[in-house]
Amino acid sequence: MLSKVYSAALAGIDAKIIEVETDISSSLHSFNIVGLPDKSIDESKDRVNSAIKNSGFENPKKTNQKITVNMAPAQIKKEGSSYDLPIAISYLSASKQIDLDPEGRLFVGELALDGKIRPVRGALSITSAAKDHGFSEVIVPKENFKEASLIKDIRVTPVSTLYECIVHLIEKEIEPEIEIKTSYEVVSNGAPSETDLCFIQDQEQAKRALEIAAAGGHNVLMSGPPGSGKTMLAKAFITILPELSEQEKIETTKIHSIAEKLNENEFLIERRPFRSPHHSSSLVALVGGGKNAKPGEISLAHNGVLFLDEFPEFQKSAIESLRQPLEDNNITVSRASGSFLYPAKVMLIATQNPCPCGYYGSNQKECTCSMQNILRYQKKISGPILDRIDIQVEVPMVSHEKLSSDALTEKSENIKKKVESARAIQNERFKNEKINTNSEMSTPLIKKYCKLDKDSSIFLKNVAEKNNLSARSYFKLIKLARTLADLTGNENITTYNLAEAVQFRIKGS
Repeated sequence: MLSKVYSAALAGIDAKIIEVETDISSSLHSFNIVGLPDKSIDESKDRVNSAIKNSGFENPKKTNQKITVNMAPAQIKKEGSSYDLPIAISYLSASKQIDLDPEGRLFVGELALDGKIRPVRGALSITSAAKDHGFSEVIVPKENFKEASLIKDIRVTPVSTLYECIVHLIEKEIEPEIEIKTSYEVVSNGAPSETDLCFIQDQEQAKRALEIAAAGGHNVLMSGPPGSGKTMLAKAFITILPELSEQEKIETTKIHSIAEKLNENEFLIERRPFRSPHHSSSLVALVGGGKNAKPGEISLAHNGVLFLDEFPEFQKSAIESLRQPLEDNNITVSRASGSFLYPAKVMLIATQNPCPCGYYGSNQKECTCSMQNILRYQKKISGPILDRIDIQVEVPMVSHEKLSSDALTEKSENIKKKVESARAIQNERFKNEKINTNSEMSTPLIKKYCKLDKDSSIFLKNVAEKNNLSARSYFKLIKLARTLADLTGNENITTYNLAEAVQFRIKGS
């Protein structure tokens, strides 16, 4: 007897539909799983045997049956334990212990030996794929119900045990007694919500730089001595960013679900991620990969902030690996099991000291580094990486007099309103394009949306020739000026906008 049910395999942040076919014939007992399974799937035979027996059905091990399970398409490598449930259901159908119509239903879940169903990763991506392929119902572990329910217009059925799943399949309804409340992820490395820019004394130029970055989605490098407030400014940056759209929430949650970064009580990320990996982080931790090709920190920061404190202290290979994702807003992770494309649309906030001791150029403390060490330290950040960072700003030490002042500067709430207004202009501008912010514009879009008058063109030409700008730097100046124009509500880029962009883009200007 042959039966077939449907499941799904994760591929990047998406999922592919898998057919789980079971054939039973009379012979000496054997249980084989084919279709490029990994070790965890091969071990599912024992979990499935025990779960079926302890759920009150006939133990496959005690039958004279040759059981063959095929997972198609065979060229896709199958990993993980989420296929336990579909394998069990397919066997029970093939052995005529249940009468099942598999069409329109998709199953995922790991089985415990007593028949309980444990949660799996990527439930949101699996449900989304099921909807896209025309399935009417997805049967998931109870713990994955909230997450899977974020996808509308498809029925999501939560089950706690194999027996409960079978009861449902024989047309007895399961009413999920789960209250859905919105939640958001609390990232351990995230910025505390009480960090407000108004509590950071002085540093008005750095605050302006962060405002521009938030408005246009630009990358920022802050340079200054230890204790000047670079880290505090970076952590306050999250408070001026606009809220996530519904689509961005789903995208972000998908990535964190696949990476198994969602906590037990959360199912939807509503705040922009703020990822702050330590400078000792490996290349794989930063960009993704490993045996199962999971997303790295740059993908976990998708639609949010990747904060790299002490930027030059990161491994050279890790720093250079940022070139492609900072340019393309995605990263391809290639492994023996295949190539996976992960989104990586981040705002990079990086900080660095001017030298190893941190006090080169300071008027408050003498630098103890040799010029050779200073140059070696500064060259740790290559030209191609600096070329991809739109805004470069100095963060000097704050005097004790200003530190002791009780005066408050502009609140994050007020800056956020200006940022949201600039983003609204960009949303309208790019409504027919596949981008959302000025920083994402390609060269054709820059020529389309960033017209320069005669005076502005002459000014930009002089700047480019004087500083020997690369093509990338030239166009990044225009993108930055476009954001500055949006912040002031100007329809066209002015020479003043370009002049301010030069101050943040070119050192020494």
